Amino acid sequence: MFKTYESFLILINILFIFNGLIKFSILGDFSKEVLIKLIANMKKILLLVTLLSTLLNYSQTNSDTCAEADADTPITGPGLYTVDAINGSEMPPEFCVGNGNNVTAGEWYRYIPSEDTYMTVTTELSQNSGGDTRVHIYSGNCGALVCEGGDDDSGDIGNGYLSIASLDVVGGQTYYIVFDDKWSANGFDFEIYEGDPPPGPDPAPVTFATSNISVTGSSRAVVDMNGDYLDDIVSITATNVNIHLQNGSGGFTETNITTSNADFTPGWSLAAGDYNADGFTDLLYGSGSGVTFMRSNGDFTFTEFSGTEYVFSQRSNFVDINNDGHLDAFVCHDIDPNVFYINDGSGNLTFNQGGLGDIAGGGNYGSIWIDYDNDRDIDLFIAKCRGGSTTININEMHTNNGDGTFVENASAIGLADPLQTWSSAWGDFDNDGDMDVFVGASSGSHKLMRNNNGIFENVTASSGVSTLTATGIENATYDFDNDGNLDIASNGNILFGNGDMTFTVYTNQLSNGSFGDLDNDGFIDAFNGSTFYRNEGNDNNWTKITTVGTDSNINGIGARVEVHTASGVQIRDVRSGEGFRYMSSLNTHFGLGTEDTIENIIVYWPSGIIDNIQNPPINESTVIIEGESLSVEDHEISDLVIYPNPAKEIINFESQAGLINRVATVIDINGKRVLNAKLEGNSLNVSTLNSGFYVLRIENEGRVVTRKFIKE
Repeated sequence: MFKTYESFLILINILFIFNGLIKFSILGDFSKEVLIKLIANMKKILLLVTLLSTLLNYSQTNSDTCAEADADTPITGPGLYTVDAINGSEMPPEFCVGNGNNVTAGEWYRYIPSEDTYMTVTTELSQNSGGDTRVHIYSGNCGALVCEGGDDDSGDIGNGYLSIASLDVVGGQTYYIVFDDKWSANGFDFEIYEGDPPPGPDPAPVTFATSNISVTGSSRAVVDMNGDYLDDIVSITATNVNIHLQNGSGGFTETNITTSNADFTPGWSLAAGDYNADGFTDLLYGSGSGVTFMRSNGDFTFTEFSGTEYVFSQRSNFVDINNDGHLDAFVCHDIDPNVFYINDGSGNLTFNQGGLGDIAGGGNYGSIWIDYDNDRDIDLFIAKCRGGSTTININEMHTNNGDGTFVENASAIGLADPLQTWSSAWGDFDNDGDMDVFVGASSGSHKLMRNNNGIFENVTASSGVSTLTATGIENATYDFDNDGNLDIASNGNILFGNGDMTFTVYTNQLSNGSFGDLDNDGFIDAFNGSTFYRNEGNDNNWTKITTVGTDSNINGIGARVEVHTASGVQIRDVRSGEGFRYMSSLNTHFGLGTEDTIENIIVYWPSGIIDNIQNPPINESTVIIEGESLSVEDHEISDLVIYPNPAKEIINFESQAGLINRVATVIDINGKRVLNAKLEGNSLNVSTLNSGFYVLRIENEGRVVTRKFIKE
């Protein structure tokens, strides 16, 4: 019955104390002879054990309703408690976190702290590893409960789905702790702590206040849906697009748009972009069986177009693949070569398969389009989920050759990793003018790669990202604290960037989901489930840019945006579809820190047009329409001479200034960019061009010179 003689002595001592039999310890005088006598009278000992058990557990057990919790003995202090199963007949009347979809039961506990304190309820316990819990905390009474806090997936143990909720509580006030069965009805333990929050790093640079916004559907986007350039909340069902339109004065106005019964719903990914260029955002649904496009009609109705082809969708994107000024769509295929849909300019999409990731086994998960080599065209990185074969588990980079073709060269540039990942976060983490990458692990360890002129160096060991041990499938990058350094959102955690390829990790900051500025205050917020994570901000300055294409696609997707201040240059690429599942803002956001002046903003459009906006305002949203401002002439190479002209295969350059690493763009008589390349010497190969008249432009840091030539 007892493992050791000593443990039995301790138990007897406790029994005597609880029953008032003695007022002093007997541990020192207890003998084996006494033990023998006690064992002989085991019935009395068992009676005492029963009494002890009753006394130690004389606090609330599982209650199936709020009224039952009221009638039971309240919890009045810290301790460990067991939920046998979530099978109570009363559900929470209001959900402090998430929504009530699939909730059928709850378990109720009444908690009355003895004094004012800081209280934490947690299921983040080793014995719960692999579990999935959700908790709500209320004040008030059973007839009028008020949400005070709650949590769904802040835990790190196991799969990361356990709960940690903390709040300040008032001594003598009644609180109700309620667990629901949204994710699981299985039993588990929870613990209550009282006192100061557990020690950790300095407070995060920004904090997020949570509130509930009831939405319909499970697939999420934060993107402008009505053409006012303000981010809205979008949620999808098979027959409905639920939109919470952001009001310019704050808050949201809900509208539901009934659609046809979509053949395929966005169970795997959701992308957004105006592919029919009517000023209203269209949607792409990626499912495990096929792809559906919900095309806006410009009047808050949608027309469905679904392909008949089998596509096991993973990440999907809107992007102008062939650079003709019209948005195409790209979809990762899990088990076959990837697919893409080419836009004919009238909003008609033609299905294509192969050419951008052709491995027959698939394994394509997290696609993202970025200009990693700074040659002013967009490249494709694919995060590959590890499979049983090395042919499907190596990350891929499809580098744009500038002439409508791509080459896969991940191995040559240092990105061909067999890392088990579903998505990556791309940004200029050291503000040196090129895109670095955080490859987020879905199991194993994360990896940070520094871009050194198009070749990637592993800097994980010195970066601080290794302190983030939680893994998952969602990774994206924004400047959450507006200090001018990009941060990384990884599965609810934020790695705040220091601007030098090092990061400070803060766990459990928000939930996986979509990102954008949902209260138009210049700080990036988040939304997931039905929870709005409002960034409470700080005193740092910012600018927010909306790109409107004319020659390029209307959203400016694929454009490179630069913000120049006295502190240096920040860069962003406009993209539709990052992370793995969700869709985030098409607006481009920059934190400025304490800088109170912007020298200029440069936009390099997919068409080849360059806009250079001088001295724009700070702490405002700026809409930049393609071609509205003039490019700045590059006086440094105003002496540029090109020959031969006409040219057959090669054009040569002469200038007193160096031309290496400047970008050469060739534009045809229709104004379309037909060739793009970063110069490696004083010549350019034009052999792929048709005969005719062209304009050559040489560009560096937004400054240009142009020359006309003839291709024979």
